Amino acid sequence: MSTSFPRRMRAALVMSSFVFGLTSLSVASAGTEDTISVSVDQAKLIRLPQNISTLVVGNPLIADVAMQPGGMVVVTGKGYGATNVIAMDRKGAVIADRLIQVEGPMDKVVTVYRGVDRESYSCTPLCQRRITLGDAEGYFKSTIDQAGNLNTQATGAAMGPRGN
Repeated sequence: MSTSFPRRMRAALVMSSFVFGLTSLSVASAGTEDTISVSVDQAKLIRLPQNISTLVVGNPLIADVAMQPGGMVVVTGKGYGATNVIAMDRKGAVIADRLIQVEGPMDKVVTVYRGVDRESYSCTPLCQRRITLGDAEGYFKSTIDQAGNLNTQATGAAMGPRGN
């Protein structure tokens, strides 16, 4: 630098370069945090800082998040793909920004194609119907209806007769 540059100006320039460098470093390091990997229809517990006030999910069709006490967060895979979760404190400052990657099921899945229609089966150890995103509408609906009817009957039987 030239000696005609006032000393205070040089100090201010050096300081602003230093602050800019720190800001760039923190932004770069924020993007390198671990990816949260979860299977579709599965949940995973992760720990974030305890002072979280708000969680924002980029695409709630891909993942759902729920805060628990002590900085624990439940991440549930809803659909295939990637999204992010942003954690903020009460003042709105971003505490964490993490990528969520939702992948297919980890168990043995057999996929049967009948023309353009698809059916999925979970084969661990016996093959049973398993509804998976992308299955044929009729197969998906009949499987959901059966599961819903079974659940209704099971919860009704557990409650016992009413009116007593």
